[in-house]
Amino acid sequence: MKEGAKNSIQQMRQLAIIVLNYKTPGFVVDCLHSLNGQIDPQTQEVIVVDNCSGDDSVIEIEKAIESAGWGSWARVVRSPVNGGFAAGNNVGIKASNAKVCLLLNSDTIVRDGAIETLMRTLDEHPEIGMIGPQLEWPDGTHQISTFRYGTPITEMIYASRLGIIERVFPKHVVARELHAFTIGIDWISFACVAIRREVFEAVGLLDEGYFMYFEDVALCRRATKAGFVIGYQPDARVVHLRGGSSPVKEQTRQRKRRPAYYYAARSHYLRSFYGVLGHILANLLWMTGWTIGALRGRTGAVAHEYIDIWTSPKHRVPIGNSLGGGDDG
Repeated sequence: MKEGAKNSIQQMRQLAIIVLNYKTPGFVVDCLHSLNGQIDPQTQEVIVVDNCSGDDSVIEIEKAIESAGWGSWARVVRSPVNGGFAAGNNVGIKASNAKVCLLLNSDTIVRDGAIETLMRTLDEHPEIGMIGPQLEWPDGTHQISTFRYGTPITEMIYASRLGIIERVFPKHVVARELHAFTIGIDWISFACVAIRREVFEAVGLLDEGYFMYFEDVALCRRATKAGFVIGYQPDARVVHLRGGSSPVKEQTRQRKRRPAYYYAARSHYLRSFYGVLGHILANLLWMTGWTIGALRGRTGAVAHEYIDIWTSPKHRVPIGNSLGGGDDG
């Protein structure tokens, strides 16, 4: 190995935590508070990416970093545009020079020891390409953060809300509740996920064709197809205040209409992995499940969903979607 390349590897940080902000400076500051004392400034850093908030977010966050004395391990990077969750996190990943990037929602509180536990698990299991912690509510109640791939049949299960269909197609039920350390799951929530740099080098960064939602399962599918393994470590615990950084979960709970970007992402995911015919099949199965569920007096649908599922994906080529700044081929 050449001396220059060797020195470059030695200078790489062990970990970069990427926290994406869009008009949530209070959440970000609370998140940074929880990380204080868990970061080694010599080998680790936290990069807060402001996703073109257009408010006083950067001023508030930088003021908090300065007044709290976190400047040795935390810094703010400004994105010139709001390209969504995937694009914003890509800005942070490109701004880092770390062996592991940990994507962390702004609406999280990291429990003591969680970062050390995740990093130790990666050291002990070199076969793991990405790993997530146990997500929980502030009172410690468990949140499901481990999943199976969504398929066209999944759409019928979701829309019907009938247990009998779940029992007939158990492998198409997305939620997979786990409570023990597990290796080899399909995908994990990106509210908090540690990803080795080798994953990005092999399969590219997050797909910026997704504005928000489904980019996590998409990257996991690309990674597992390339031979990487995904793990879950419940000994690391992170509070996730679901909905703090996005209104979609609360809209779903209240059965209100979801934003168009959710359905555009859904369509992009289905077409990416099942083709146009797979997208059409998924929608027809959704309609079937919705009809059956409605006849039984129950359905998983929200307002106007029977129309919104036909939303077309955004047809655009991701820009700079690789570590080197070029297109993700």
